[in-house]
Amino acid sequence: MTSFWSFWVSFISLGSIFGCLWLIYVTRKSQTSDVETENTTGHNFDGIEEYDNPMPKWWLYMFIITCFFGFAYYIIYPGLGNFKGVADWTSTGQWEAEVAQAEEKYGHIFTEFAATPLIELSQDKNAMKVGQRLFANNCASCHGSAGRGSIGFPNLTDNDWLYGGDPETIRTTLINGRQGAMPVKGLNPSMSNGDVDDLAHYLLSFSGRSDDDTAAARGATMYQTACAACHGTDAKGMQAIGAPNLTDNVWLYGGTKKRITHTLLYGRAGVMPSQTGKLSEEKIHLLTAYVMSLSK
Repeated sequence: MTSFWSFWVSFISLGSIFGCLWLIYVTRKSQTSDVETENTTGHNFDGIEEYDNPMPKWWLYMFIITCFFGFAYYIIYPGLGNFKGVADWTSTGQWEAEVAQAEEKYGHIFTEFAATPLIELSQDKNAMKVGQRLFANNCASCHGSAGRGSIGFPNLTDNDWLYGGDPETIRTTLINGRQGAMPVKGLNPSMSNGDVDDLAHYLLSFSGRSDDDTAAARGATMYQTACAACHGTDAKGMQAIGAPNLTDNVWLYGGTKKRITHTLLYGRAGVMPSQTGKLSEEKIHLLTAYVMSLSK
């Protein structure tokens, strides 16, 4: 941070401690005696009077010790702007030390898992318990704790795969990540809103949900010019580029007419982040097996 903000943070931090010490000093100075008396502050509520007695010394000493503890903390650890503290402690360094400690303690377990073929590993209950924790820490925020996904995030428990569900493809997805894009109005940006409506009816017709056969027939023609290059002439998708199958009634962003229309009008963009650099090869191997186990 800049020198100004460093000074400002330090001023507020130290000022808070000095303010507490000043408050203790003023409070003690206003006391007329160190022993308990029958004097009151004059406050009276519902027949209850407030005595004007000094704070117990043990309580006072605890306040003072707390303030000096704060000073010691700021000397040892970072907290005063750009001052790093005499211990040179950082949260990143603490995290790296804990990771190194965990790798030393558990690394051999992942090495053993990595030597096991994926299909065999996916059937190992103990390995899958470890894999579940990896999934919970790295994947559940998007795909859900049970891997069932949500709007915009694929369900990993079924057999519908955008890029393929074989072991090596799943591993490749984890290693390299994926980036999908559905262009606005497909490959025909001049498509009118009426054309979009016809195309939505055509897509709904695959699951018997279109209520306008004439519109669906017009949409079939528009599909071939705007969508077939990616999703195939039969609309069954193309896993090589992650284009979904449009005939199975499995929808990544929702399959209602409203959501399909929104997808056609505004496009979609999805990103699956690469786990390389975040997880070791051994952990990616185990996570691959766990994802395989979700879809049986």
